[in-house]
Amino acid sequence: MGFPRMRLVCFRAAILGTALLAAACKEEGTIRVHSIKFVGVKAVDESALRNALATRASATMPWGKKRYFNRAAFDDDLKRIQAFYTDRGYPNAKVSGFDVKLSAAQDSVDATITITEGDPVIVTSLTFDGFEAVPERHVNRLKREVPIKVNKPRDRQQVLAAREMALNELRDHGYPYATVRVEEVVEDSPGGGGQVARLTIAALPGTLARFGPTEVQGNESVSDKVIRRSLTLKPGEVYQRSRVQDTQRRLYGMSLFQFVNVEPVMTEGQPPEVPMKVTVAEGPHQRVNFSAGYGTEEHARLEAEYHRLNFLGAARSAGAHVRWSSLDRGVQLDFNQPYFFDPHVSLGWLGQDWLTFTPAYNSTVVGSTVTATYQQDRHTSLAFSITTEHDKSSIAPEVLSDLTLRNNLIALGLDPETGEQNGTLNALRFEWRTGTVENTIDARRGYQLVAYAEQAGRILPGTFRYTAVSADGRHYLPISRRLVLASRLQMANIAAPANDPAAVPFSKRFFLGGATSIRGWGRYEVSPLSDSGLPIGGDSLLLFSTELRSHIHGNFGAVAFLDTGNVWASSWGMNPGDLRYAVGTGLRYQTPVGPVRFDFGYQLNPIPGLLVNGEPQSRRWRMHFSIGQAF
Repeated sequence: MGFPRMRLVCFRAAILGTALLAAACKEEGTIRVHSIKFVGVKAVDESALRNALATRASATMPWGKKRYFNRAAFDDDLKRIQAFYTDRGYPNAKVSGFDVKLSAAQDSVDATITITEGDPVIVTSLTFDGFEAVPERHVNRLKREVPIKVNKPRDRQQVLAAREMALNELRDHGYPYATVRVEEVVEDSPGGGGQVARLTIAALPGTLARFGPTEVQGNESVSDKVIRRSLTLKPGEVYQRSRVQDTQRRLYGMSLFQFVNVEPVMTEGQPPEVPMKVTVAEGPHQRVNFSAGYGTEEHARLEAEYHRLNFLGAARSAGAHVRWSSLDRGVQLDFNQPYFFDPHVSLGWLGQDWLTFTPAYNSTVVGSTVTATYQQDRHTSLAFSITTEHDKSSIAPEVLSDLTLRNNLIALGLDPETGEQNGTLNALRFEWRTGTVENTIDARRGYQLVAYAEQAGRILPGTFRYTAVSADGRHYLPISRRLVLASRLQMANIAAPANDPAAVPFSKRFFLGGATSIRGWGRYEVSPLSDSGLPIGGDSLLLFSTELRSHIHGNFGAVAFLDTGNVWASSWGMNPGDLRYAVGTGLRYQTPVGPVRFDFGYQLNPIPGLLVNGEPQSRRWRMHFSIGQAF
């Protein structure tokens, strides 16, 4: 280090000493950290670097958490910075200077840390050795998916993750005793300016093993039989780590246990049979939940829910759900049989008396649905259901008195004298779900697909007759640690025989608009209109939404979105040239139950003649306040 550099470091150290001397004159913990800035950070994610430090800035909001300067912690942070860079392939990185300024009021400091990153260690090759016991296609997939990338800096976390992935691949093909090590050959770069590394992921598979007997412990009121029938580990079958995980997820899915652990019982040597142990801790079997909330669409909301777990034994469950809001209200009863001839199949029943409000009519549904669900794996399920219910829809008196609506009412199957539609609905439904999203409340990565087909009145006779199909896809792409691009595409159609609108119950008609679809309009405001301007629903739907979600600071976030779509009166009447568009922005605040959100949406092309609350639409914007992401 040259003399000028020495003077600079000494000068900054003197400034730090002055700040610390002033802090010593005050009580410990009274000097707030106002800000931390980095100079020279280019190769790593600055937000990740901040999160690795003990010294952090205080919250900007008055009610936010205050953080105080600690000299020992700050000195340790300077060492953490170097270790952080070393782990990410920059062994020569160092803190070349720092500056801690005390405020004029002597109650806070602003810290600036200057970093010289140096040259990285670049991975020039990555080879795999000892994986002959694994099928070639699985090895090729492993090579594609490991986070280590050739011609990129060697990241220790990525190396550890690659080792774990390789180890899990061996354990998933019958080798629970496998060991994997990552060998590195590091040398100076031929062209100078840093070092290069040749990496080899070397495996020792060990003995091919099979599942042995399984011991169950920790259960009290839940019988061994109930637990054992959910096991996917069968004695004598080749050991697979994925089956161990699947068993653990199935047992957690019963909701009977607060803790579940499924693990092999390792003994000395490498015996060809691996005994297994399942350890559980039971939770309470009765659950009662009360909740209240408010949203711009539903206004006040009250809900109560009761569930009885292990109902009548055998891990069955039964419950009741009551809800009241300005959008819908009613009671639902449910029953679930988790094991229905096979551990992958469950049988459920739902009965309801439910009232839904729309701008033009109210719809009451009384009936029940029986559903058999096949859970293929943790991401994919198939469900077949049978529904039988009575549907009743009624037009508000002020709408019924509008003579201009008479033809509309008759065409839609409503009695023009009483303003009611009554009938029995018997339907069959097939639904398919798949996806890789782990957190459905606030997804950041992966995709989710849901598709269904429903048929009423042909195989099972009833008043209503139609065929409905729908597909809903959602994708979440992390752009950086702070940015996520979320997108949604939905298409749906319902077709009645001979295009008879009266064959479709009002409760099945499509609408858009509101907090979860096209946010420039209110709930159910985007649809075909009656002659007087009331939304009356349609038979085909197209929706596309995309939004950029950003983490701002702490629990706060923001979004910018574009929503587009429409509903058409005729079956398969979708017309891309007739879409409604809305743009907007919103705020998010993370809570344990999901993000609280506020969205402001603006209509780019309003709907001519639309009536809102009986009056012509007077504004092109809507505000939405609710809990949970829009999709």
